[in-house]
Amino acid sequence: MDFNLFMNDVVDAARKDITEAGYEELRTPDEVDAALNREGTTLVMVNSTCGCAGGVARPAAVNAIHFDKRPDHLVTVFAGQDREATEKARSYFEGYPPSSPSFALLKDGKIVTMVERHDIEGHSAMDVLGKLQHLFDEYCEEV
Repeated sequence: MDFNLFMNDVVDAARKDITEAGYEELRTPDEVDAALNREGTTLVMVNSTCGCAGGVARPAAVNAIHFDKRPDHLVTVFAGQDREATEKARSYFEGYPPSSPSFALLKDGKIVTMVERHDIEGHSAMDVLGKLQHLFDEYCEEV
Protein backbone atom coordinates (compact mmCIF):
# COMPACT_ATOMS: atom_id res chain seq x y z
CA MET A 1 0.00 0.00 0.00
CA ASP A 2 1.25 3.47 -0.88
CA PHE A 3 1.80 5.40 2.35
CA ASN A 4 0.89 8.76 0.76
CA LEU A 5 -2.44 7.41 -0.47
CA PHE A 6 -3.12 5.99 2.98
CA MET A 7 -2.34 9.34 4.64
CA ASN A 8 -4.54 11.17 2.12
CA ASP A 9 -7.40 8.86 3.11
CA VAL A 10 -6.76 9.52 6.82
CA VAL A 11 -6.64 13.30 6.27
CA ASP A 12 -9.75 13.25 4.07
CA ALA A 13 -11.67 11.26 6.70
CA ALA A 14 -10.51 13.65 9.46
CA ARG A 15 -11.60 16.67 7.42
CA LYS A 16 -14.96 15.06 6.61
CA ASP A 17 -15.69 14.19 10.27
CA ILE A 18 -15.50 17.78 11.35
CA THR A 19 -16.98 19.57 8.33
CA GLU A 20 -20.01 17.25 8.22
CA ALA A 21 -20.67 18.25 11.83
CA GLY A 22 -21.00 21.88 10.70
CA TYR A 23 -17.52 23.32 11.21
CA GLU A 24 -16.29 25.69 8.50
CA GLU A 25 -12.90 24.60 7.20
CA LEU A 26 -10.35 27.41 6.92
CA ARG A 27 -7.53 26.58 4.50
CA THR A 28 -5.87 29.95 3.89
CA PRO A 29 -4.65 32.81 6.10
CA ASP A 30 -7.23 35.13 4.50
CA GLU A 31 -10.05 32.72 5.37
CA VAL A 32 -8.75 32.59 8.95
CA ASP A 33 -8.65 36.39 9.28
CA ALA A 34 -12.18 36.73 7.89
CA ALA A 35 -13.57 34.01 10.18
CA LEU A 36 -11.79 34.93 13.39
CA ASN A 37 -12.55 38.64 13.19
CA ARG A 38 -16.32 38.12 13.28
CA GLU A 39 -18.41 39.39 16.17
CA GLY A 40 -19.58 36.89 18.71
CA THR A 41 -18.04 33.67 19.94
CA THR A 42 -15.99 31.40 17.69
CA LEU A 43 -14.77 27.91 18.49
CA VAL A 44 -11.65 26.93 16.54
CA MET A 45 -10.90 23.22 16.41
CA VAL A 46 -7.22 22.65 15.52
CA ASN A 47 -7.52 19.27 13.82
CA SER A 48 -4.74 16.73 13.33
CA THR A 49 -4.19 13.10 12.35
CA CYS A 50 -2.99 11.85 15.75
CA GLY A 51 -4.94 9.24 17.66
CA CYS A 52 -6.20 11.64 20.31
CA ALA A 53 -7.68 13.82 17.56
CA GLY A 54 -9.63 10.95 16.03
CA GLY A 55 -10.51 9.15 19.23
CA VAL A 56 -11.16 12.10 21.53
CA ALA A 57 -11.08 15.63 20.04
CA ARG A 58 -13.19 15.17 16.91
CA PRO A 59 -15.91 13.14 18.67
CA ALA A 60 -16.01 15.78 21.42
CA ALA A 61 -16.19 18.57 18.82
CA VAL A 62 -19.03 16.86 16.98
CA ASN A 63 -21.09 16.22 20.10
CA ALA A 64 -20.40 19.41 22.08
CA ILE A 65 -22.36 21.54 19.64
CA HIS A 66 -25.65 19.80 20.51
CA PHE A 67 -26.09 21.86 23.65
CA ASP A 68 -28.33 24.74 24.77
CA LYS A 69 -25.41 27.16 24.67
CA ARG A 70 -22.86 27.03 21.89
CA PRO A 71 -20.52 29.36 19.99
CA ASP A 72 -21.90 31.58 17.24
CA HIS A 73 -19.30 30.26 14.79
CA LEU A 74 -17.61 26.86 14.42
CA VAL A 75 -14.40 26.70 12.41
CA THR A 76 -11.47 24.35 11.95
CA VAL A 77 -7.88 24.46 10.74
CA PHE A 78 -5.79 21.38 10.05
CA ALA A 79 -2.33 21.31 11.66
CA GLY A 80 0.30 19.68 9.48
CA GLN A 81 -1.88 20.01 6.37
CA ASP A 82 -2.89 23.64 5.95
CA ARG A 83 0.22 25.07 7.59
CA GLU A 84 -0.21 28.74 6.71
CA ALA A 85 -3.86 28.79 7.84
CA THR A 86 -2.92 27.01 11.08
CA GLU A 87 -0.08 29.46 11.76
CA LYS A 88 -2.43 32.38 11.16
CA ALA A 89 -5.04 30.89 13.52
CA ARG A 90 -2.41 30.32 16.18
CA SER A 91 -1.40 33.97 15.95
CA TYR A 92 -4.81 34.72 17.55
CA PHE A 93 -4.11 32.35 20.46
CA GLU A 94 -1.92 34.80 22.38
CA GLY A 95 -0.33 33.32 25.47
CA TYR A 96 -0.83 29.71 24.37
CA PRO A 97 1.85 27.51 22.76
CA PRO A 98 1.07 25.64 19.51
CA SER A 99 -0.98 22.57 20.35
CA SER A 100 -2.82 20.05 18.24
CA PRO A 101 -5.38 18.86 18.53
CA SER A 102 -6.83 21.71 20.53
CA PHE A 103 -9.78 24.05 20.80
CA ALA A 104 -9.63 27.83 21.05
CA LEU A 105 -12.60 29.92 22.10
CA LEU A 106 -12.57 33.49 20.85
CA LYS A 107 -14.96 36.35 21.49
CA ASP A 108 -15.02 39.22 19.01
CA GLY A 109 -11.68 38.06 17.59
CA LYS A 110 -9.86 37.83 20.94
CA ILE A 111 -8.76 34.62 22.65
CA VAL A 112 -10.79 33.78 25.75
CA THR A 113 -9.38 30.36 26.58
CA MET A 114 -8.15 27.09 25.12
CA VAL A 115 -8.52 23.37 25.62
CA GLU A 116 -4.98 22.28 24.79
CA ARG A 117 -3.60 18.91 23.77
CA HIS A 118 -2.65 18.10 27.38
CA ASP A 119 -6.35 18.63 28.24
CA ILE A 120 -7.30 16.12 25.51
CA GLU A 121 -4.61 13.43 25.38
CA GLY A 122 -5.24 10.72 27.97
CA HIS A 123 -8.80 11.89 28.55
CA SER A 124 -12.03 10.49 27.16
CA ALA A 125 -14.18 12.17 24.53
CA MET A 126 -16.80 12.65 27.27
CA ASP A 127 -14.24 14.44 29.48
CA VAL A 128 -13.37 16.86 26.66
CA LEU A 129 -17.03 17.25 25.75
CA GLY A 130 -17.67 18.28 29.36
CA LYS A 131 -14.82 20.82 29.24
CA LEU A 132 -16.22 22.35 26.05
CA GLN A 133 -19.76 22.47 27.40
CA HIS A 134 -18.49 24.17 30.57
CA LEU A 135 -16.82 26.85 28.41
CA PHE A 136 -19.99 27.27 26.35
CA ASP A 137 -22.00 27.74 29.57
CA GLU A 138 -19.60 30.42 30.69
CA TYR A 139 -19.02 32.34 27.45
CA CYS A 140 -21.79 31.57 24.94
CA GLU A 141 -25.43 32.51 24.50
CA GLU A 142 -28.35 30.10 24.21
CA VAL A 143 -29.26 29.08 20.68
